[in-house]
Amino acid sequence: MAGDAFDFSPGAQIPVSGGAGQTAATQALASAAYRDGPVDQLLKANSDWAASAVTPARISLFEPNLGEAFSRAVQQRMLGGGRKPLIQSFGLEPQVIVEHCLAASRIRKQRDSRLSIIMIVFGLLFLPGVLLWLGGFQLRRTLAGAQNKRAGALGTALLAALAVLGVIFLVKLPFNGFWGIYLRAMIVAPLIGGALAKTICERTAKDLRERWTGLLAGGGIGAKIPEAVPQTPGEKAAEQLRRSLEQVSAEQQSNVAFYAGPKGILGMGTRWGSWQLAEELTPGESGREIQPFRSWDIVRAVHDQLKLLERTPINSGGLPAPRIEHWIISPIGEGAGAVSRPAGSDGGTYQIRGPRLQEICDKQHFGSGERHYLGVQFVLWDGQLVITMLVNVTVLHKTLRIEVTGHALGPTHALFNGKPSNRTKKFKKGIKFWETWERTLPVVEPREVVRLTARAPLTWYPPLLEYWGGKLVLPEPFGLRHAWADKPWRHRFMADDALRAATPVLRVVHEAALRVLAEHGVDTGRFGNRANFLSGAIQDPAPRQADVYNA
Repeated sequence: MAGDAFDFSPGAQIPVSGGAGQTAATQALASAAYRDGPVDQLLKANSDWAASAVTPARISLFEPNLGEAFSRAVQQRMLGGGRKPLIQSFGLEPQVIVEHCLAASRIRKQRDSRLSIIMIVFGLLFLPGVLLWLGGFQLRRTLAGAQNKRAGALGTALLAALAVLGVIFLVKLPFNGFWGIYLRAMIVAPLIGGALAKTICERTAKDLRERWTGLLAGGGIGAKIPEAVPQTPGEKAAEQLRRSLEQVSAEQQSNVAFYAGPKGILGMGTRWGSWQLAEELTPGESGREIQPFRSWDIVRAVHDQLKLLERTPINSGGLPAPRIEHWIISPIGEGAGAVSRPAGSDGGTYQIRGPRLQEICDKQHFGSGERHYLGVQFVLWDGQLVITMLVNVTVLHKTLRIEVTGHALGPTHALFNGKPSNRTKKFKKGIKFWETWERTLPVVEPREVVRLTARAPLTWYPPLLEYWGGKLVLPEPFGLRHAWADKPWRHRFMADDALRAATPVLRVVHEAALRVLAEHGVDTGRFGNRANFLSGAIQDPAPRQADVYNA
């Protein structure tokens, strides 16, 4: 596999993510690993086209919550065996998010180990009583999940009736001796185990919520993953996990992207604007023939000029340092369920460089195959806004075309920015009945304790747990960022930043291109006139669906 090309030196330290990945977008998505609440909330955060899904649970008592489903799905998709290529997550550090998913799963495994012991001591030894209690909770959970609210009340009434019958059963039994004691213990033991389980669940829930809050506050505890550090040369599982984490970072640095029709370039967002300068190549006034040049010569001049974008003649802030990259865009179908990265000159790092890059730039201007784009990318708003301007240079017969397109990827969905809230309940005062007072309830509800305790023994074999409880299915082709990205146009300042970045980039591209053309004896009159027209028209840009062609 491609990842084997890396030089993996032996690691001596436990991997610890740098705080929360240095960006707000990374922190927001990483916090999902520690969250509680229903997993269906993730479906509301889907982007317009990257729709995830949740497979229905066969037994609702075993269904996962949001953090459990998110952590498991991300680990399987990004680290599991037979994984498919990933889409780059611009503005994010995907390895940091995966590390937090591993850390959250490790915390939950420690909790489930303790809960499993409780299930063995108070459950297996008193199995009939545990089955009765679990059956009652499952019945209430099933009825409460119905559309009719009376069904939920009926479930509560049935559970209360079961408790009353249990008390009567304890007071007057038809058995004496050992069986009498066992039958009484069969009813009481699950309640004792439940009290111990509640303490364990509360402690773990507070730990997870502290990490959740810390990430959104800009700090938090780093994700420690000791299982990714091989202790001995023969420890294959840890070595494979370490290689998989390195592979995630390597794919993030790939310069190969994919165009999926109206969906745009995956990971960069849809194309919101396009400006084209296309004129005929004619000799200058001297009458000499045009000196031979290639598309790569123009691209290289534009590349050098774009590096100076952050400079300004006056001290007024200006643009931040952009990322300048040569991109190879590969077309795929709009409904493609996977992508494949072409083998390049540096396949071990998923990049295409050197002669192969120049060959695509100079020759692949028409027909099928990859296309070369020079990209200038700004990561703003602490990673929440990614602005990408792509430059494409093509020559067909005597026509030179220089196209500049704008792409914008908005912030992560607001769901990922929500902090945990305490459960409270209001009560009316006895004497001053017109006044109320509020009490903070425990973090974990009793039904959540039952769910976690019932799931605990099955967490040692996740496929069986997913069969009974369901799982989160991630959208394909999958990338951590674009799957849950919102539109930047909903935010006035973000929209302004995206529109403003187009003007200086376009002018720099035209300036560099005209200089190269003049140096090679090309008449730049028409090119200059067209560039001036575009320079004026871009002063009043407006976002539109440039990837959608109306017939």
